[in-house]
Amino acid sequence: MKFSKRTLIKIKNKNKKLKPDKYKKLKRETLRGRIKGTQEKPRLSVYRSNENIYAQIIDDTNSKTLLACSTLDRKIKLNISTGRTCYASRLMGEKLAEISLKKNITKIVFDRGPYLYHGRIKALADGARAGGLQF
Repeated sequence: MKFSKRTLIKIKNKNKKLKPDKYKKLKRETLRGRIKGTQEKPRLSVYRSNENIYAQIIDDTNSKTLLACSTLDRKIKLNISTGRTCYASRLMGEKLAEISLKKNITKIVFDRGPYLYHGRIKALADGARAGGLQF
């Protein structure tokens, strides 16, 4: 059976059975449905794993990744002991801002994905703002 988004939310609110992957997909789509990157203001998408954090700046109108950065990059990895700290995320945000300013990208839309704006996600955003990106 295929449900609409509104029906899925109602089912979840009524404490009926909804598979976790369906709920996760619904949560992701509700946030990403509102956030779109354009050529003037691309989207900064964030993925957080247990060990590292990854970010990429995407132009959704052309479906192109303009640039990407992660805690696995050589210049960042030399300065940190592990990729799971807020310090590593902040350092990566600053590096991402530096790279994007070289490509004349100053304004972006921040897409936190299914993650809360807290901890490593917030540290990455603060680092990007400190580096000169506006969002």
